[in-house]
Amino acid sequence: MSSELNVTTHSFTDCHAQAVALAERIAIQLRSAVAERGKALLAVSGGSTPKDFFTQLSRQPLDWAKVEVTLVDERWVPDSDDRSNARLVKTTLLKGAAGAATFVPLYNDAPTPEAGLVATDARIDALSLPFDVVVLGMGDDGHTASFFPGGDHLAEALDLDGRARVLTMRAPGAGESRITLSLPTLLETRALYLLITGAKKRDLLADVRLGLGEAKNYPVHAVLAQQRVPVAVYWCP
Repeated sequence: MSSELNVTTHSFTDCHAQAVALAERIAIQLRSAVAERGKALLAVSGGSTPKDFFTQLSRQPLDWAKVEVTLVDERWVPDSDDRSNARLVKTTLLKGAAGAATFVPLYNDAPTPEAGLVATDARIDALSLPFDVVVLGMGDDGHTASFFPGGDHLAEALDLDGRARVLTMRAPGAGESRITLSLPTLLETRALYLLITGAKKRDLLADVRLGLGEAKNYPVHAVLAQQRVPVAVYWCP
C-alpha cells in the first residue's frame, strides 16, 4: 500500500464472502447513523459487480424506513430499461424489509440529462449531506461514477474546489448520456468504499495507486489521491 494514499484494501478469495463482509460493515454504519441522527443516507453505484452485495445488504437488520438511498450516477434511461441503475437497486436492494427505504433517483422524465439537471440537482440538494456511506465501482477504463475518460464535463466533475453537486456526462465509452454526482459531492461522506472484482481490475488499480504510465490519468486516480476521506477497497477474484 502506498504511504501517500489514504487507501486500505480488503481482499477476499471468494466474492460471496466479499459481498457479505461489505454488507455487514455498511449495515453497522447505517445503524449507527440512525441511532445517532435518526436517519441514514447511502449512495450506491450500478453495474453488475454490486448485485450480490445489494442482496446481502437488503437482508441486514436495520430500520430501513429511516434510510434514504440514492445513486452515485445514472444512465439517462427510465427504470423500465434493463440498463437503469435505479432498476438494479429496486430489484436487488430495495426488497423485503429494505423496501421501506426511501429511494431518491437521479433520472427524471426530461428528454435529456441537460434538460433534467436542475430537477435532479434539487433532489440532491434536499438531502441532508454528508452521506453516511458512498459505494463506488470501477470500470476497465479506470472510470468511477460517470467520470469517464474523455468525458465532456470530466474536469469539472473532478475539481475538488468545484461547486456543482450534479453534472451531466457524455463520453465515447459511456454508451448512453449520463448524470453523475461530482467528486466533491461524493467526498461529503463519513465512509467511502470501492467495490471491485477480477484480476484485471486489481492490476489496474495497482497501477493507478502507483501512478504508473497512463494509469495516473485514469479518473479513479482522483478518488484515491484525495485526502478528504479514507478509501476502503473491497476486492475479490
